[in-house]
Parts: sequence; structure tokens; C-alpha cells
Amino acid sequence: MAAAAERDSGPDRLFTVANYLVLGVFLLMVLYPLTYIVSASLSDPQAVAAGKVWLWPVNFDLDGYKVIFEYKSIARGFANSIFYAVAGAVFSVVVTLLAAYPLSRRDLYGRGLITAYFVFPMLFSGGMIPTYLVVQQTHLLNTRWALIVPTALGIWNVIITRTYFQMTIPDELLEAARVDGCDDFRFFLRVVLPLSKPIIAVNALLYAVGQWNQFFNALIYLTDDQLFPLQLVLRQILVQNTVDPSQLSDPTALARQEHLRDLVKYSLIVVSSLPPLLAYPFVQKYFVKGLMIGSLKG
Repeated sequence: MAAAAERDSGPDRLFTVANYLVLGVFLLMVLYPLTYIVSASLSDPQAVAAGKVWLWPVNFDLDGYKVIFEYKSIARGFANSIFYAVAGAVFSVVVTLLAAYPLSRRDLYGRGLITAYFVFPMLFSGGMIPTYLVVQQTHLLNTRWALIVPTALGIWNVIITRTYFQMTIPDELLEAARVDGCDDFRFFLRVVLPLSKPIIAVNALLYAVGQWNQFFNALIYLTDDQLFPLQLVLRQILVQNTVDPSQLSDPTALARQEHLRDLVKYSLIVVSSLPPLLAYPFVQKYFVKGLMIGSLKG
């Protein structure tokens, strides 16, 4: 006990206090903007415009959220973003697993060359114009697939998933399955996938969040506003700072447009951030385990 107390005294205690102080400062830097945005979205529009909101809501008001639901494109964009996030995550996870598992097998002929072929685009890429031409020539422009196929495979995700397979699927398990008459495809479906829930959750979360947050590909590849994700609607309000009056079904909202403009910004940020925040707790336990195991070695 005395030795433990001696180890925890002096410089060690000072180091611990300094760590807590630094982490506390970073925590405040992260939490305050989030708290301010939520508080501003729940405050009176005039109080927000006057800069009276600092920490807590001032004159609690839900007008910003009412305007959001009156703005028809937001509901459509929200539904489109959910589709892109779910469909894109499922498609990307399937492609990633099918690419990573063969690379984890030592008996794959030319594994090093194939891995180098995958890694090369991480360092050098064709650029935006060649990518656009590929999407155009494959007739994906102005379709939902334009936001799913070009970003379907993340090389870093493949590397992490391959490492996870190497760390958790021993060769002896494959040999035992072969003795029982199990082929490679059945082994992948019946053995590998049930043991890979953590890394599947990691990939699903990373791909879904990436799909949910992307707007640049939609800005380039889509012209039909019926296909626009929520992020393009968010860009229209935040960057262009405009709300189309024709999209408002309530005529009385037009008179409040100037005061509600800033309030709508904060309310839309809150609404667009909710799905990832709600999904994370369900995959958090798998996320930490899968990411730690998958990043142990390359």
C-alpha cells in the first residue's frame, strides 16, 4: 500500500491533474458548440438574432422545427438520405467483406500484388474529372446509384477488415471445416460471417455516416431535386442562406422568414445530426472491439 501511495504522489499526481485539465478543456471545446446549437434551435428567433443565447434556451420556442416540417424538400431530402445511408452501407459492407476475406487468406495467389493494387489508389487517384467521366459513361448520372457505387469501397476499411480476419479466423478452423466437407464459400457464410459481427458493425457505421454526411457527390452527379439528399437542402439554407417561399405551405410563415432564418439553420443542424447519434449506441460495443482488433497490425 505504501509503495502504491508513493507511486501516486508527486510528479505522478501532477501529471494526472494536467491530463484531466487538458481533457476537460477539449471536452468543453466539443460540448459547448453542440449545446449552443441545441439551445439556439429551442430559443425565440428574436433572442437568437440579438445574440442573447449563450448556453441555455431563451424564451423556449419550437418555431424553427415547425418551419422545417413545413419546408417540403426537407422531408424528401431526409428520406433520400436515409435511403442512401442504409443502401450504401449494406452495399459497401458486402463489397468490403468480399474483398477483404480473400486478401486475408495466405493461400491466395498473388495476394501481395492484389493488395498493392488496392493500396495504390490511396496515394494516387485520377481526380474529379476522370471520376465524373466514368460515372457518366456508366450511365449513373442523376440516379441513386451515383451516390452509392463510386464510394462503395473504402480501401482503409478493406485493410482493417482483412487484418481482423487474420487475427480472429485461424487457419486451423478452415482446415477443420474442409475435413468436414465445407467449401470456401460455405465456410465464409457459415463460419466467418457469424464471427465477424464487430468488424461488420464498424464498417456499417463508417459507411453509413459517410453516406449521410456527403453532399459533394450529390452536388456533382445529381440534377433532379427529387433525388437530393438532406445535405443539399442543408447547404441551400446554410450556404446560400435562402428559404424558398414557394416551399412553405403556411402563408403566415413568410412574415417570420427573416427572424426564423438563423433559427432554421440551428434546427436543421440538430435534425440532420440525430440519425447518426441515435444509431451509434446500438453498435458502440462492436465498434470499439472491431476497430481495435482490426488495427493491431497491417
